[in-house]
Order: sequence, then C-alpha cells, then structure tokens
Amino acid sequence: MADQAKFIQELSTRYTPKGDFITLGKGMLDGEVITEVDVTIPLKTINRHGLIAGATGTGKTKTLQVFAEQLSHRGIPSLVLDIKGDFSGIAQPGTANSIITERYSKTKLPYEPQAFPVELMTISGEKGIKLRATVTEFGPLLLSKILDLNDTQTSIISIVFKYCDDKGLPLIDLDDLKKVLQYVTDNPQGKADLSNNYGSISPASLGAILRSIVAMEQQGAAEFFGEPSFDVLDLLKQRDGKGVVNILRVGNIQSKPQLFSTFMLSLFAEIYMTFPEEGDSGKPKLVLFIDEAHLIFQEASKTLLQQIETMVKLIRSKGVGIYFITQIPGDVPENVLSQLGMKIQHALRGFTAKDRKEISRAVENYPITEFYAADELIQNLGIGEAFITALDEKGIPTPLVHTFLISPESRMDILNEAEVADLTSRSALVAKYEEPMNKDSAYEMLTSRMEQAVKEAAPQQKTRTVKEEPGMFENVMKSRAGRTFATTIAREGAKFVLGMFGLGGRRR
Repeated sequence: MADQAKFIQELSTRYTPKGDFITLGKGMLDGEVITEVDVTIPLKTINRHGLIAGATGTGKTKTLQVFAEQLSHRGIPSLVLDIKGDFSGIAQPGTANSIITERYSKTKLPYEPQAFPVELMTISGEKGIKLRATVTEFGPLLLSKILDLNDTQTSIISIVFKYCDDKGLPLIDLDDLKKVLQYVTDNPQGKADLSNNYGSISPASLGAILRSIVAMEQQGAAEFFGEPSFDVLDLLKQRDGKGVVNILRVGNIQSKPQLFSTFMLSLFAEIYMTFPEEGDSGKPKLVLFIDEAHLIFQEASKTLLQQIETMVKLIRSKGVGIYFITQIPGDVPENVLSQLGMKIQHALRGFTAKDRKEISRAVENYPITEFYAADELIQNLGIGEAFITALDEKGIPTPLVHTFLISPESRMDILNEAEVADLTSRSALVAKYEEPMNKDSAYEMLTSRMEQAVKEAAPQQKTRTVKEEPGMFENVMKSRAGRTFATTIAREGAKFVLGMFGLGGRRR
C-alpha cells in the first residue's frame, strides 16, 4: 500500500493554489476517499484548454456539468455544445437522494441543490437564440474554406467580394452571393463590368462554386447566413453574480456536418477577432465545452481540423479555454491533444487489442506516479471517478490524482418541452435574435437593376423595329449578334415575369 501521509503531503501541496480556483472533488488512494486532499484547478490556467475522456457511461457529462457549475459560481460564462441533448437540466435545481447524500458524506462537502442561469441556442431551427452570421462577416477566404474550393475558385470568390465592396452591394446571405455570381456571368452589363475591371469567371468554375453553395444550403446553411448576426459578446453574460451557461443544442450534427463546420469556424474566428488580448488576467473570460468531440473530428473537413488546431494555439490569449469531451484521447488529433493542459480521464475498457493500445497511449500522456498502477486502475475507475492532471499556477503539470468527483448541484436530466418554452420566453436574447431582418442587399439591388434593364430594353427594340426597312430586322436577327441579343432579352424577360432570377426566388 502507498504511504498515505506522503500522498496527503505531496498532493495537498500541488493542489492548493494561492489564487482563486474551482473544486472538482477529493483525492483517492487505495480505493479510499482522502478528505484532506482537495482536487482544485486554478482559474488562471483554465484557459490552457483540456480534455474530458472516458468510456460510455462513466460520467463524462456529469463531470462537464460540475465543471460548468463551478465556473458559473465564480462568474465565468461558458458555451456548451450539447450534441447528445442531455445537458439542459443545469437550468433546474437538483434533488437530493440516497446516492448523492452518500457521495457527499464521503467528501465532507455540503450539497446545495440549485439552478444555474442558462441560455438555449440553436443553428437549426429549434427553440432558443438563433445564431446567424452574414456572408460578409465570413470573408472570402473563410467562406472558400467552408465551401472546399480550390485556389482558382477561391480567387473568384475574392474578386466577387471586392466587386461587391466597390459597388456597394451588401452580401448578407447565400442568395446575395448567388445573385452576384449570376449577375456578373449572365447579365451583359455585369459581365462586362467584371471582365473589364476585375477579370472574368469561367463557366466551369462558376458551376463548381454554385454546386458547393447548394450542397451547403441542403444542410440548412440558408437559415444560418443572415441578419441579425450573433454578437459573441452576448456569450459573456452574468446573472446574480453567476456566469451564464450558454447551451447550443446540435443533436443533428451527424446529418449536417458541413453546417456545423461552418458554425465552428465562424464562432472561433469571431471570438478571436472580437475579444481583446487578456494577458495574465487571473481567470478565463469564457470557456467552450465541445461534447462528443469524436463526432466532430470524424466528420470534420481538413479545413476545420486545421482551423481548430490554429485556434486552440491562439485563442487562449483572448482569455478563452476550450475543452473537448470524448471517449478516448486518441479521438483528438495529436496536434490538438498536445495543446491541452488539463486532462480528466474516466475509465477506459480494454475489451479488444485496440482498446488496450488506446489505454497504453492514454497512460503514457500522464505524469509518472508512485501512488497508482495507472494502466490497471484506469480500467477499474468507478462511475464518478477519474484520473486528473492539470497545470498549477506556474504552468507545471500537477501529479496524477485518482479523484472522487463531486455531483452536480443542478438537475441531472433534461428540461421538458414546457420548461424549454418557459426558459426561452423569458430570454431577452431570444427576443433580440428571433426575427430575421430583410434589408436591401445585393439580391434586392441586382434584382431591381435587372428588372429595370428589361423594361428599358423593350421600348428600344420596338422603336428599332418600326424604323427599319422591311426585311432588315429578319436579316439582323439571323446574325450571331442578333441571336445573342434575342436570347438575352427572352431570358431576362422570362425571369422578370416569373420572378425567378437565375437560381430561384428569395427564401426568407
């Protein structure tokens, strides 16, 4: 058996920060809860990111709930990407039962059931704050990455953005972008203007770009792009001194991977560009929790993976921490995993040779300890127990500690429909972002311009027909230029009558 006095001395020293902290549980040794050892995490290192891992049913979501609650107590808001849809109960107080009473009696800590301030968010039409962004806010490079365009197609998007900027054509949603592409390729005036001043667009490149836009629309992106766009500063709210827990419900990620990639890239980029540099502020400004992260990395495009790696490296300087919740550490790419300063590891099961390899890899990432046979104990951790290692206030990894985690103070279940309706009806942010705005943008401006061109062209054609000698009109119309002119007039006239400009009517 390990020396308990030495364990208490070493672990207490390393897990007793001088500044403010959150408490996750008590240390354990030889299966016994050691109440003298508080497992605490300094607030100043929480923006160094982290991982919560473990097999299904080992308590990862409850650990996430405890983490978010502890942050909220210290006035730190969070954003939780709730993929399984089982996190919303944090908005209601928990209920004491025999299991919780027994658990807290072992820790000698008080259990105080309470609710936490919550905002529900959505990118796919569910109840909650509607998260939107404009095409202009994405910019040509980020939008091209989302659309998975090649270098030539990306340069075309950059030209289109420049053209719209010079011509005062706001790009709000995807209809605006499609209308501009149609205008500068199909409309004679638009085509000439673009060709003379910016360069031409080949039909093949245009087709590829439009196919990518349509594919993204089929995943619901038409609802995501628009106004009012979401202000990321609204993530930094407090109520009654508690940080607001923002819950983004994305249960349909598997059917809409590109839409989710779009949101992730937009969110990271907007936070990075909007938040000021924090320096050593002593605590994070915001913490992002990405639940079921293995689904994201499995479905993610190469672009999203690169963007996540970049943002994980850069965004902590903005006072933002990112925590990935997944089943095994191997679900997270090495370049990301190496940036995660805190690891909370629930039990892993070694049913297969592959499982045993994952266990060995996970243990290799922990500090060496004399108190545990980590490769054996990791397979026998109970529900609500985990290995924890983090960074102390000097940025040095703390010793690995078998932790008996505290239970959530809020409800460990989801909200029902009536509770969701009540929560969203009382939200000022839901009201702020509920109704889409339909300002005049590139779509409306170019539609009006094309309609006017059709109206002006018709009388001119009639006048020429009256003045020309018999037979001349027929001869002109047999020429190549005449056929092109007639085709253009017929196409634009049909669009005007039917109200269908190139790629379909406005869908708001």
